[in-house]
Amino acid sequence: MTLLTIEDLHAGYGPSDVLHGLSMTVEAGEVVVVLGANGAGKTTTMRAIAGLIGRRGTIELDGVPLGRRPEQVVGSGISLVPQGRGTLGQLSVLDNLLVGAALRTDKDGVQADIDRWCEVFPVLGRRQGQLAGSLSGGEQQMLAVARALMSRPRLLLCDEPSLGLAPIVVQELFATLSEINKTDGTALMIVEQNAELAMDLASRVYLLDVGTIAATGTPADFRADDAVRAAYLGY
Repeated sequence: MTLLTIEDLHAGYGPSDVLHGLSMTVEAGEVVVVLGANGAGKTTTMRAIAGLIGRRGTIELDGVPLGRRPEQVVGSGISLVPQGRGTLGQLSVLDNLLVGAALRTDKDGVQADIDRWCEVFPVLGRRQGQLAGSLSGGEQQMLAVARALMSRPRLLLCDEPSLGLAPIVVQELFATLSEINKTDGTALMIVEQNAELAMDLASRVYLLDVGTIAATGTPADFRADDAVRAAYLGY
């Protein structure tokens, strides 16, 4: 069952488009990885879906047109873990989590989810009263993921989740994302420079090149393609 449908997506900044007619899909419960060189349009794609920049074209969730404002997107069931974490540094860990649940009215459910993510990420539980800006980079990334999950999304967008993190933290983070996908059925769209690690989670891969889809296929397809492997997988 198709969850997200993108057709002929154009988006950019100012008068210039970065995306030139992208068409993509994400199935319910699927893990999709988006690869590409710097400047290929990966982050722009995420920002366009999330309603953070203007766009032209069609984006639908379950066949229903997706709203263009961030709160509409979150309310529809899509959350973004932005590049660079995007934690609210002057707010506490707990307040960041509450911001993630701002559209919810089920107080008991919100508390249950706070308890859950503080169990999944124990450091957040120990530091609920601490300012988010004082956390380490890895801890802030955990908080960014937990905050995005507080809206109980059906699709979680992750933009460069491993950026600037130690390898052991990256491994733990991706293991958690995999578990969330399997346990909750949350679909994932991941933009990631660590292509091999991301493809271990993925069922499908899109390769972006200068704002267009250059190739799509399974991780096995990409690993078997010598040119793609050399250019994007590093071996």
